[in-house]
Amino acid sequence: MSKETEENKTEKGVSLWNGILSASLSLPFVKVNREEFLTKELGKFCTPMELMTALDNSPLEVLNKKEIDKLANQCISYHLTMVCGTSALMGLPGGWWMAGTIPSDITQFYGHILALMQKLIYLYGWPALTNVNNQLDDESLNIMTLFVGAMMGNKLAVEALAKVATAASKNAGIKLSETVVAHYVIKIAQWIGMDMTKETFAKGVGKVLPLVGAPISATITYYTFRPMARRLKRHLDELYDMGVEHGGVKQ
Repeated sequence: MSKETEENKTEKGVSLWNGILSASLSLPFVKVNREEFLTKELGKFCTPMELMTALDNSPLEVLNKKEIDKLANQCISYHLTMVCGTSALMGLPGGWWMAGTIPSDITQFYGHILALMQKLIYLYGWPALTNVNNQLDDESLNIMTLFVGAMMGNKLAVEALAKVATAASKNAGIKLSETVVAHYVIKIAQWIGMDMTKETFAKGVGKVLPLVGAPISATITYYTFRPMARRLKRHLDELYDMGVEHGGVKQ
Protein backbone atom coordinates (compact mmCIF):
# COMPACT_ATOMS: atom_id res chain seq x y z
CA MET A 1 0.00 0.00 0.00
CA SER A 2 1.41 3.42 -0.97
CA LYS A 3 2.40 6.04 1.55
CA GLU A 4 -0.29 8.36 0.23
CA THR A 5 -2.95 5.70 0.71
CA GLU A 6 -1.77 5.01 4.26
CA GLU A 7 -1.89 8.71 5.09
CA ASN A 8 -5.37 8.97 3.62
CA LYS A 9 -6.52 5.98 5.68
CA THR A 10 -5.10 7.50 8.86
CA GLU A 11 -6.71 10.86 8.17
CA LYS A 12 -10.13 9.32 7.55
CA GLY A 13 -10.03 7.21 10.71
CA VAL A 14 -8.88 10.11 12.89
CA SER A 15 -11.42 12.46 11.31
CA LEU A 16 -14.28 10.02 11.92
CA TRP A 17 -13.39 9.51 15.57
CA ASN A 18 -12.90 13.24 16.18
CA GLY A 19 -16.30 13.90 14.62
CA ILE A 20 -18.02 11.35 16.88
CA LEU A 21 -16.08 12.60 19.90
CA SER A 22 -17.14 16.18 19.23
CA ALA A 23 -20.79 15.23 18.63
CA SER A 24 -20.93 13.05 21.75
CA LEU A 25 -19.44 15.74 23.96
CA SER A 26 -22.19 18.11 22.85
CA LEU A 27 -24.80 15.94 24.60
CA PRO A 28 -25.92 17.53 27.89
CA PHE A 29 -25.14 14.55 30.13
CA VAL A 30 -21.63 13.81 28.89
CA LYS A 31 -19.43 16.34 30.64
CA VAL A 32 -19.09 15.20 34.27
CA ASN A 33 -18.20 17.74 36.92
CA ARG A 34 -15.75 15.90 39.17
CA GLU A 35 -16.60 17.79 42.37
CA GLU A 36 -20.37 17.51 41.92
CA PHE A 37 -20.20 13.83 41.01
CA LEU A 38 -17.95 12.83 43.91
CA THR A 39 -19.92 14.94 46.38
CA LYS A 40 -23.13 13.18 45.39
CA GLU A 41 -21.73 9.65 45.31
CA LEU A 42 -19.34 9.74 48.26
CA GLY A 43 -21.88 11.39 50.54
CA LYS A 44 -23.33 7.90 51.07
CA PHE A 45 -20.11 6.72 52.71
CA CYS A 46 -18.12 9.74 53.91
CA THR A 47 -18.15 12.33 56.65
CA PRO A 48 -17.82 15.97 55.54
CA MET A 49 -14.11 15.95 56.42
CA GLU A 50 -13.53 12.74 54.50
CA LEU A 51 -15.37 14.20 51.52
CA MET A 52 -13.03 17.21 51.52
CA THR A 53 -10.06 14.85 51.53
CA ALA A 54 -11.52 12.90 48.60
CA LEU A 55 -12.13 16.07 46.60
CA ASP A 56 -8.71 17.55 47.33
CA ASN A 57 -6.78 14.32 46.86
CA SER A 58 -8.52 11.06 45.97
CA PRO A 59 -11.56 8.94 46.96
CA LEU A 60 -9.09 6.10 47.44
CA GLU A 61 -7.85 7.84 50.58
CA VAL A 62 -11.23 7.60 52.31
CA LEU A 63 -13.03 4.62 50.75
CA ASN A 64 -12.03 0.96 50.77
CA LYS A 65 -11.94 -1.12 47.61
CA LYS A 66 -15.32 -2.71 48.31
CA GLU A 67 -16.97 0.70 48.47
CA ILE A 68 -15.24 1.85 45.28
CA ASP A 69 -16.40 -1.33 43.54
CA LYS A 70 -19.99 -0.76 44.63
CA LEU A 71 -20.06 2.81 43.33
CA ALA A 72 -18.32 1.85 40.08
CA ASN A 73 -20.73 -1.01 39.42
CA GLN A 74 -23.71 1.28 40.10
CA CYS A 75 -22.38 3.74 37.51
CA ILE A 76 -21.92 0.95 34.97
CA SER A 77 -25.44 -0.38 35.55
CA TYR A 78 -26.99 3.07 35.23
CA HIS A 79 -25.33 3.93 31.92
CA LEU A 80 -25.89 0.44 30.55
CA THR A 81 -29.63 0.75 31.23
CA MET A 82 -29.79 4.24 29.74
CA VAL A 83 -27.84 3.46 26.58
CA CYS A 84 -29.78 0.26 25.87
CA GLY A 85 -33.09 2.04 26.36
CA THR A 86 -32.06 4.79 23.96
CA SER A 87 -30.81 2.26 21.44
CA ALA A 88 -34.10 0.34 21.57
CA LEU A 89 -36.12 3.50 20.94
CA MET A 90 -33.96 4.43 17.98
CA GLY A 91 -34.30 0.89 16.64
CA LEU A 92 -38.11 0.96 16.53
CA PRO A 93 -39.63 0.54 13.06
CA GLY A 94 -41.31 3.45 11.34
CA GLY A 95 -38.58 4.95 9.24
CA TRP A 96 -36.49 6.65 11.93
CA TRP A 97 -33.36 5.00 10.57
CA MET A 98 -34.00 6.61 7.18
CA ALA A 99 -33.83 10.03 8.86
CA GLY A 100 -30.30 9.37 10.12
CA THR A 101 -30.75 7.65 13.47
CA ILE A 102 -27.68 5.48 12.98
CA PRO A 103 -25.32 8.43 13.59
CA SER A 104 -27.51 9.55 16.51
CA ASP A 105 -27.37 6.06 18.00
CA ILE A 106 -23.58 5.98 17.74
CA THR A 107 -23.37 9.47 19.24
CA GLN A 108 -25.57 8.44 22.20
CA PHE A 109 -23.55 5.27 22.65
CA TYR A 110 -20.22 7.07 22.88
CA GLY A 111 -21.81 9.83 24.95
CA HIS A 112 -22.58 7.27 27.65
CA ILE A 113 -19.14 5.71 27.21
CA LEU A 114 -17.47 9.08 27.81
CA ALA A 115 -19.70 9.95 30.77
CA LEU A 116 -19.07 6.58 32.41
CA MET A 117 -15.37 6.82 31.72
CA GLN A 118 -15.12 10.14 33.56
CA LYS A 119 -17.09 8.84 36.55
CA LEU A 120 -14.95 5.72 36.92
CA ILE A 121 -11.60 7.47 36.65
CA TYR A 122 -12.72 10.08 39.22
CA LEU A 123 -13.65 7.28 41.62
CA TYR A 124 -10.19 5.80 41.11
CA GLY A 125 -8.34 9.02 41.90
CA TRP A 126 -7.82 10.80 38.60
CA PRO A 127 -8.05 14.60 38.62
CA ALA A 128 -10.68 16.53 36.65
CA LEU A 129 -10.28 16.39 32.89
CA THR A 130 -11.78 19.86 32.58
CA ASN A 131 -9.62 22.97 32.92
CA VAL A 132 -10.14 25.94 35.27
CA ASN A 133 -12.93 27.19 33.00
CA ASN A 134 -14.69 23.80 33.22
CA GLN A 135 -13.89 23.13 29.58
CA LEU A 136 -12.32 20.12 27.92
CA ASP A 137 -9.13 21.05 26.10
CA ASP A 138 -7.13 19.11 23.52
CA GLU A 139 -5.17 17.36 26.25
CA SER A 140 -8.42 16.10 27.78
CA LEU A 141 -9.71 14.86 24.43
CA ASN A 142 -6.46 12.96 23.85
CA ILE A 143 -6.77 11.30 27.26
CA MET A 144 -10.38 10.37 26.48
CA THR A 145 -9.22 8.82 23.21
CA LEU A 146 -6.72 6.65 25.08
CA PHE A 147 -9.37 5.50 27.53
CA VAL A 148 -11.92 4.69 24.81
CA GLY A 149 -9.23 2.73 22.98
CA ALA A 150 -8.53 0.74 26.15
CA MET A 151 -12.27 0.14 26.62
CA MET A 152 -12.42 -1.25 23.09
CA GLY A 153 -9.56 -3.66 23.83
CA ASN A 154 -6.71 -1.84 22.11
CA LYS A 155 -3.46 -3.02 23.71
CA LEU A 156 -1.59 0.07 22.52
CA ALA A 157 -4.06 2.24 24.45
CA VAL A 158 -3.59 0.18 27.61
CA GLU A 159 0.18 0.54 27.24
CA ALA A 160 -0.11 4.30 26.77
CA LEU A 161 -2.38 4.73 29.81
CA ALA A 162 0.05 2.79 31.97
CA LYS A 163 2.78 5.26 30.98
CA VAL A 164 0.51 8.23 31.61
CA ALA A 165 -0.59 6.87 35.00
CA THR A 166 2.97 6.25 36.15
CA ALA A 167 4.12 9.71 35.07
CA ALA A 168 1.11 11.37 36.66
CA SER A 169 1.61 9.57 39.97
CA LYS A 170 5.09 11.08 40.17
CA ASN A 171 4.20 14.56 38.98
CA ALA A 172 0.72 14.87 40.56
CA GLY A 173 -0.88 15.81 37.26
CA ILE A 174 -1.70 14.61 33.79
CA LYS A 175 0.43 15.81 30.93
CA LEU A 176 0.76 13.94 27.67
CA SER A 177 4.11 14.28 26.00
CA GLU A 178 4.40 14.98 22.28
CA THR A 179 5.73 11.45 21.92
CA VAL A 180 2.61 9.91 23.48
CA VAL A 181 0.36 12.00 21.24
CA ALA A 182 2.32 11.18 18.09
CA HIS A 183 2.91 7.49 18.72
CA TYR A 184 -0.22 6.52 20.62
CA VAL A 185 -3.14 8.94 20.38
CA ILE A 186 -3.14 9.35 16.61
CA LYS A 187 -2.81 5.62 15.97
CA ILE A 188 -5.54 4.81 18.48
CA ALA A 189 -7.86 7.47 17.06
CA GLN A 190 -7.39 5.95 13.61
CA TRP A 191 -8.05 2.44 14.95
CA ILE A 192 -11.21 3.55 16.76
CA GLY A 193 -12.48 5.30 13.62
CA MET A 194 -11.96 2.25 11.45
CA ASP A 195 -13.56 -0.06 14.04
CA MET A 196 -16.56 2.24 14.36
CA THR A 197 -17.44 1.85 10.67
CA LYS A 198 -18.02 -1.86 11.35
CA GLU A 199 -20.06 -1.04 14.47
CA THR A 200 -22.24 1.44 12.58
CA PHE A 201 -23.00 -1.19 9.96
CA ALA A 202 -23.90 -3.78 12.60
CA LYS A 203 -26.31 -1.39 14.30
CA GLY A 204 -27.78 -0.46 10.94
CA VAL A 205 -28.66 -4.08 10.17
CA GLY A 206 -30.81 -4.26 13.30
CA LYS A 207 -32.68 -1.11 12.41
CA VAL A 208 -33.75 -2.05 8.90
CA LEU A 209 -35.35 -5.33 9.96
CA PRO A 210 -39.06 -4.66 10.62
CA LEU A 211 -40.48 -5.31 14.12
CA VAL A 212 -37.28 -6.86 15.46
CA GLY A 213 -35.18 -3.74 14.99
CA ALA A 214 -35.62 -2.45 18.55
CA PRO A 215 -34.63 -5.62 20.46
CA ILE A 216 -31.75 -6.34 18.08
CA SER A 217 -30.41 -2.81 18.38
CA ALA A 218 -30.63 -2.90 22.18
CA THR A 219 -29.00 -6.34 22.31
CA ILE A 220 -26.09 -5.25 20.11
CA THR A 221 -25.65 -2.20 22.31
CA TYR A 222 -25.70 -4.28 25.51
CA TYR A 223 -23.08 -6.73 24.32
CA THR A 224 -20.88 -3.89 23.07
CA PHE A 225 -21.20 -1.45 25.97
CA ARG A 226 -20.94 -3.86 28.89
CA PRO A 227 -17.58 -5.41 27.89
CA MET A 228 -16.17 -1.93 27.26
CA ALA A 229 -17.24 -0.79 30.73
CA ARG A 230 -15.82 -3.93 32.33
CA ARG A 231 -12.50 -3.52 30.50
CA LEU A 232 -12.13 0.00 31.86
CA LYS A 233 -12.91 -1.06 35.43
CA ARG A 234 -10.50 -3.97 35.14
CA HIS A 235 -7.77 -1.64 33.88
CA LEU A 236 -8.36 0.79 36.75
CA ASP A 237 -8.33 -2.11 39.22
CA GLU A 238 -4.95 -3.18 37.83
CA LEU A 239 -3.54 0.30 38.32
CA TYR A 240 -4.98 0.29 41.85
CA ASP A 241 -3.30 -3.03 42.61
CA MET A 242 -0.02 -1.62 41.27
CA GLY A 243 -0.33 1.23 43.75
CA VAL A 244 -0.72 3.94 41.11
CA GLU A 245 -3.16 6.76 41.56
CA HIS A 246 -2.99 10.30 40.36
CA GLY A 247 -2.59 12.06 43.64
CA GLY A 248 0.55 10.04 44.23
CA VAL A 249 1.47 6.47 45.06
CA LYS A 250 -1.21 4.58 47.00
CA GLN A 251 -0.16 4.08 50.58
